[in-house]
Amino acid sequence: LDPRATGLLIVCTGKFTKRITEIQDQFKVYTGSFHLGATTECFDTERPVNQNFDISNISENDILQNVEKFRGLITQTPPAHSAVKIDGKAAYLSARKGKEVNIKSREVMIYDFDITKIELPEIYFRIKCSKGTYIRSIANDFGLSLNNGAYLSSLRREAIGEYSVENAWQIEDFIQHIQQESYPEDASL
Repeated sequence: LDPRATGLLIVCTGKFTKRITEIQDQFKVYTGSFHLGATTECFDTERPVNQNFDISNISENDILQNVEKFRGLITQTPPAHSAVKIDGKAAYLSARKGKEVNIKSREVMIYDFDITKIELPEIYFRIKCSKGTYIRSIANDFGLSLNNGAYLSSLRREAIGEYSVENAWQIEDFIQHIQQESYPEDASL
């Protein structure tokens, strides 16, 4: 999960570590927002805005019609500021040093993509996608497709396959549960 993202993170321990690949291969559901009218070099809020655009000529209808280009099997290029491996190193390590990073494009499946609210310059969305999809790249490409710019301003992972954030533990509650299981109140130490 991206450093600034929130939501579901599955932690596998013990025998469940054998299921990591199976879990990672499942579809993901994300909600969040794109900021229209600006770009950043990393496609999200981790870096400052590097270019601004006029959005006064973009209508709500333009935005809703643009979504159609991002449903189904699409080709995307992961951001240079990503964990994609190039020569055995995460791409972001080179990108943060100002080096040029060439990442190959790949096909990903966008099962559902809905705009849930428009409050320009913010566009709120819900996306259900395949493994390997970079929502930051969708944000950037969405802006380009409108002959404008956009970056990912917020991201929350809602689900991974059958696992939902609604049924997940908050990290503090999980830690407390583990501590209580390890040291029950009625046990003498």
